Amino acid sequence: MTSSFLLITFAICQLIIAVGPSELLRIGAIDVDGYFSVHPTELASVSSDFGMLKSPEEPLAVLHPSSAEDVARLVRTAYGSATAFPVSARGHGHSINGQAAAGRNGVVVEMNHGVTGTPEPLVRPDELYVDVWGGELWVDVLKKTLEYGLAPKSWTDYLYLTVGGTLSNAGISGQAFHHGPQISNVLEMDVVTGKGEVMRCSEEENTKLFHGVLGGLGQLGIITRARISLEPAPQRVRWIRVLYSSFEVFTEDQEYLISMHGQLKFDYVEGFVIVDEGLVNNWRSSFFSPRNPVKISSVSSNGSVLYCLEITKNYHDSDSETVDQEVEILMKKLNFIPTSVFTTDLQYVDFLDRVHKAELKLRSKNLWEVPHPWLNLFVPKSRISDFDKGVFKGILGNKTSGPILIYPMNKDKWDERSSAVTPDEEIFYLVALLRSALTDGEETQKLEYLKDQNRRILEFCEQAKINVKQYLPHHATQEEWVAHFGDKWDRFRSLKAEFDPRHILATGQRIFQNPSLSLFPPSSPSSSAASW
Repeated sequence: MTSSFLLITFAICQLIIAVGPSELLRIGAIDVDGYFSVHPTELASVSSDFGMLKSPEEPLAVLHPSSAEDVARLVRTAYGSATAFPVSARGHGHSINGQAAAGRNGVVVEMNHGVTGTPEPLVRPDELYVDVWGGELWVDVLKKTLEYGLAPKSWTDYLYLTVGGTLSNAGISGQAFHHGPQISNVLEMDVVTGKGEVMRCSEEENTKLFHGVLGGLGQLGIITRARISLEPAPQRVRWIRVLYSSFEVFTEDQEYLISMHGQLKFDYVEGFVIVDEGLVNNWRSSFFSPRNPVKISSVSSNGSVLYCLEITKNYHDSDSETVDQEVEILMKKLNFIPTSVFTTDLQYVDFLDRVHKAELKLRSKNLWEVPHPWLNLFVPKSRISDFDKGVFKGILGNKTSGPILIYPMNKDKWDERSSAVTPDEEIFYLVALLRSALTDGEETQKLEYLKDQNRRILEFCEQAKINVKQYLPHHATQEEWVAHFGDKWDRFRSLKAEFDPRHILATGQRIFQNPSLSLFPPSSPSSSAASW
């Protein structure tokens, strides 16, 4: 009992110093159905993320909400306070540069489902949608919808991410060429704005907020509920990988595949670059048999760079004969190295959850909780060949310390009214350098080396006038953010002024300065939302 009393006393002292006696009374008076925590272990936990690149200051407290109204009560308190203290929603902590941090004067909202009785996924099979809590993991959405033979249309490669987290960015994987990103498959949301209002939004209601929040990096509101579009789920997946030594042929085939939208098409199109012979058989490529490892020198004429096309065809058990015919027809149009075809069949859920299995292997070797200086770029189609020459065949050398994904997407599958930013071309590529830093590895595996390599890649793009856009963006100055948003900046800034005028939300993104010295805040609004 003594230790608990001392802990609470210490937390109260922190709060008094940070926000003053009057603000402490405001926070202490918040009536929530969930609970606040000031336990040191938890404060430290929400201050770290998957990237492990920064050491943000610990927040004042952590809120575990049980409803949207809990979140709204906290935000209304912040909005009505003299200091306008920051409030940041945190999902699974998979950010790279501390984007979910609230700072020492802020409160983190731990959105993960299951801690305090937040709503369970509600599937409407007759209307082909599911309502989910913003902190629900996609893997749990999948499990629930599969009970009805349904599944969301668009995914991320890794399912242990929250719905609100991916929708605040875009949510992309190999299905995006056909179904668009996850933000293109949302029908409705409940959002807590920076004023503490709970607003229902959709194409028909509060439309500006609806599109602004999607891809809005948490700047306009905290997603507490999302209605996700569903489709009948396949039972099995034919998973195919083929290799290329020519980048031009590789991209031509990828672009051909994403132009197909009828019944006869692959359902997933991705790819990756192999500049390191060991990498082709690494965790991302564990698809290949360890008893028959792929050697770059055996299939590449230049002995340095290979490109792997990764494609799938979904099917039901009853369609096992016709899927062979369809795959054969589709493969005939491609120009891969004939001896490099690798095929496997597996359950649909096992394919979608493939990265988690690799995660478990890395965790067993203490190779998961290490710094991840990831760099994700959208590269316009017209300059992807220049990027290949300057980066894949230039800056990276022959060591990468992690997978490099590359695949094209169709811009017309992205709603331009969203806040997500893409290059101004009809086809653009995701290039994702998913590297891990090791303290005991070679020089090319160390954090500073990889961070410097990222800097050189961005400098190369700037000097070569390759108009890349960062996905999961991280910029140091508002000038850089203005350039990032481009033509969308004025609208985005206007939406920020309307829905989070005191810059309370998602301050870890460092897009807008939190005006903590504002002394005369407006009166707090009341909640206007419907429950679900």
